[in-house]
Amino acid sequence: MLAVGSLITIHPAMAQAAEPHRLALQISDDDPVKMRAVLDVAANVSRHYSGQGEDVEIAVVAFNGGLDMLLADRSPVKERLVNFLKSMPNVSFIACGNTLETLAAKDDRRPPLIEGVSVTQVGVAALMELAEKNWTIVRP
Repeated sequence: MLAVGSLITIHPAMAQAAEPHRLALQISDDDPVKMRAVLDVAANVSRHYSGQGEDVEIAVVAFNGGLDMLLADRSPVKERLVNFLKSMPNVSFIACGNTLETLAAKDDRRPPLIEGVSVTQVGVAALMELAEKNWTIVRP
């Protein structure tokens, strides 16, 4: 006679809570078209998964020329980025500290970041660490 418990198979993925999807977007070019593309991708991916009832975490990592996207005094997408920070808590924006230091040395002052942007010491290293934690890295 078979025990009832042996007839029930639980798929390993169902046995634990579903992990959120994780996407890191790289912006390293001082190009407003690419900056808008990064925001478009973030919005589309967020809408896609929330529409399916699934969680998604999105990190936008900016370095080199792409850092302009996150600067309060010159971001060509500032208004839209501020709206993201207010309305999409699953999307974070991360500035490269090395790029900030380079700009500070060149301009004799550290450029101000848009409020809500965080800083990591090395933007590329942050992307590498996210990839090592199974985040998907995309450069729109």
